[in-house]
Amino acid sequence: MEMKLQNLKGTKDFLPEEQIIRDSIRRTLEDTFQKYGYLPLETPILCSFELLASKYGGGAEILKEIYKLSDQGGRELGLRYDLTTPFAKVIGMNPYLNMPFKRYEIGKVFRDGPVKTGRMREFIQCDVDIAGVKSMMAEAELMSMIVSVFEELDLDIYISYNNRKLLYGILLDIGVKEQEINEVVLTLDKVEKIGQEGIEKEMLEKGIDKELVGKLLRLINNKNLSNFDYLLENYESELVNDGLQELRELNEYLETLGIIEYTRFTPFLARGLDIYTGTVYEVFLSDNSVSSSIVAGGRYDKIIGSFLNNGNEYPAVGLTFGLDVIYTAMTLRDRAKANSLIDLLIIPLGAEKESLKLAWDLRKQGIRVDIEMSEKKLNKSLNAANKKGIPYVIVLGQNEINTGKVTIKDMIKGESFEVSISQIKAKIMY
Repeated sequence: MEMKLQNLKGTKDFLPEEQIIRDSIRRTLEDTFQKYGYLPLETPILCSFELLASKYGGGAEILKEIYKLSDQGGRELGLRYDLTTPFAKVIGMNPYLNMPFKRYEIGKVFRDGPVKTGRMREFIQCDVDIAGVKSMMAEAELMSMIVSVFEELDLDIYISYNNRKLLYGILLDIGVKEQEINEVVLTLDKVEKIGQEGIEKEMLEKGIDKELVGKLLRLINNKNLSNFDYLLENYESELVNDGLQELRELNEYLETLGIIEYTRFTPFLARGLDIYTGTVYEVFLSDNSVSSSIVAGGRYDKIIGSFLNNGNEYPAVGLTFGLDVIYTAMTLRDRAKANSLIDLLIIPLGAEKESLKLAWDLRKQGIRVDIEMSEKKLNKSLNAANKKGIPYVIVLGQNEINTGKVTIKDMIKGESFEVSISQIKAKIMY
């Protein structure tokens, strides 16, 4: 039976013109991360299933999306579904790291979940985290980083943010039982996606009391929830007070930075994972051309200490940039154009050895050189170079070798000029 060549659902090959753009996005992210003082880290893709399924990891919602496998020794393994849990593991295994510890990691993660525009099953996450800082200064720095990145990428975004303490406190005050809170939060988090009817249906299917569901729906329609003074006056939970205190502190930083205009306080935002303990945020395109978030994250003060199990708390906050979904956003906005990675193409005319030697010499000078190795006619080679966006072309034949001079074709300006071989770099790298 003949094998059908195809990619698995939720995976994709990125051809050079696409990968050049993705690499450009990645460089923008890395440059920005380093500008903010974050250091690179790399963790294994393969993890123990126990770590990934831990109650300190992504929680029940993510458990069904883990790719599970076993090795030849019968050990249960899994492919990492994010970079946060491996980061917590690193801190737990290296308790003597100097705090605060700021790191970034860019790598593939895997989730056996639904596929949609901008959401694959194998995709790259670009994570930035800081451990050891309790102050909202950490959140403010990360949110300013978000603004910096998308200014560089020329994409219009807004940052939705909330505080889980505030949301939990409100829910407890209206009668949600502690054991029901996570399920209620997971549903409320979808309010903008499934609407109030969807919220009501899902709550009832989860067995939430009908009277309580009614209270939750009235809560959704309460426009005063965006008013911090109203929240303080109408809810008694200590969690509400703590959450508001953190939000006020954060807002002061955002106002000082001049970036509060990029933010939207969203009282039902919770993020799907159970790990978050305070601030949570998601970033969306202003024109909603991609429905899913393109950056997300929050504060998770418990899981690192839980892995260590030494009674200490390691406050941490981070965010994740989805490289693939950012790429999708840029292609939809026609912002993605691949620039050639080649500075110069040499086309040999009966001078293959000399062309290889010239390319060798020019590459040592820092010029990115390609050689036409096929038997295309000259015009076809020039047309191919033009389509690839290669800015300069040299045709090298016996005459050029004898005279020590070549004609450089400027493919962008449509001009040609003669130079000595020793002056090639000076002419094309100015």
